Amino acid sequence: MKLRRGALRAALALVLLPLLTPAGAVEPISLGLAIAGAAASALTGFISYPRLYCYFRECCLHRHDQRAAAALQENLDKKLFGQHLVSKVVVKAVRGFLNNTNAKKPLALSLHGWTGTGKNFVSKIVAESIYKRGLQSKYVHQFVATLHFPHAHSINLYKDQLQSWIRGNVSVCPRSLFIFDEMDKMHAGLIDSIKPFLDYYELLDGVSYRQAIFIFLSNAGAEKITEVALDFWRNGRTREDIQLTDIQNALSVSVFNNKNSGFWHSTLIDRNLIDYFIPFLPLEYRHVKMCVRVEIESRGYTVDEDIVSRIADEMTYFPREERIYSDKGCKTVDAKLDYYYDF
Repeated sequence: MKLRRGALRAALALVLLPLLTPAGAVEPISLGLAIAGAAASALTGFISYPRLYCYFRECCLHRHDQRAAAALQENLDKKLFGQHLVSKVVVKAVRGFLNNTNAKKPLALSLHGWTGTGKNFVSKIVAESIYKRGLQSKYVHQFVATLHFPHAHSINLYKDQLQSWIRGNVSVCPRSLFIFDEMDKMHAGLIDSIKPFLDYYELLDGVSYRQAIFIFLSNAGAEKITEVALDFWRNGRTREDIQLTDIQNALSVSVFNNKNSGFWHSTLIDRNLIDYFIPFLPLEYRHVKMCVRVEIESRGYTVDEDIVSRIADEMTYFPREERIYSDKGCKTVDAKLDYYYDF
């Protein structure tokens, strides 16, 4: 009995310590539940302070690996259209990385394609699969080139700030997620400042970066992706016949040699620190219609196929003669729906 009382007192102390500080204050009813939960756990011999604490505060504890992978697969299957390569590669890469208890380096994914093809959407789904708060999680960090790194003359300052930011956040949470948007607008050489964090180091100044995930988003390489897709179409083959091996090497070379890619002559590519270059294929007319239907349903309205077709018809398509691919993907679907529906 003494042992159980001691465990109970310890459990209550662990719960009350963070909750009684101003930063961890909660409503009285929540405090009561916390105490009750701690007491019950202690009496049964299964007290788990981290799990109890994380019930009230967000913690650096990613979801169970299998649950995260399942959620990622389900959301990509339901909400991403025309991107068979993306669904396959992203799920396998993220699932394998989360299940790897002895990763040798962080996971680095580089997503490429025209605007509106789903790059930001996929990064959002990845974040949501790992953290309940998704992009709002304090362990998910987004950088937008034109917002956070606007001035070429400040590149050295940006390098120092970027290194400090990544070092500080990974020190707090090893499973941090970093998303770099508009890589094609990033100043050449800036991204190389994070090379040490993506390399095969066990520790850097006492910090391990091997559990972190880096995702880069870029329009660079879209021309090469379209070229491959068109070749398949003109040869009577479906887009689903395209394999990663048909594009990945040409894509990485194209990005490496593109002065406006943000990865121009980057050591991240030269040292093979980007694990996957993932191509987002340009979207066809049928995919635009799929986007319209999903958006209508998400707003709680019955799908009107006439409106679906009218919105898809209003999009502009390329190449000029064949008119196969939407030049904005699904990016303007939301705005066009406002015109047809009185929401």
